[in-house]
Amino acid sequence: MKKKLLILLFPLFVVACADKSQYEEVVLEEMKKEQDVKDYKIDPAYMAKCVVDTTYKRMPGFFVFDPDRLAAYRNYAKMLKMSVSKDPQKTLNELRKDFGSPDELAKAHSVYTESMMDCYTAILHEAGEDSEEKT
Repeated sequence: MKKKLLILLFPLFVVACADKSQYEEVVLEEMKKEQDVKDYKIDPAYMAKCVVDTTYKRMPGFFVFDPDRLAAYRNYAKMLKMSVSKDPQKTLNELRKDFGSPDELAKAHSVYTESMMDCYTAILHEAGEDSEEKT
């Protein structure tokens, strides 16, 4: 019985890891392009990890393998890649449908933006504390 359960859950685990990894890669690419990350000399990987962790807490779904959480990873990654889309209007319409409504898409974008601002605040606060300890 345990083997059957494991066999049934393994594909879900693989898909969940792939979706989260894709989202993490997209966020990292965005952080590498982000001018404030460059200006404040923040490690893009560190910033990306913070943003992923922060958005994770605010995404729909209750646990890692929740179907809503898996869909959120895919949708957030697609939302962030919209700027490189060949047909941004088509992608925007797809995102509105994927998120359920234009309001939900706006809410997701707001969650991502708020997560970035929270991470900037936390990282710059850490850097300020480090510089105060050195003096």
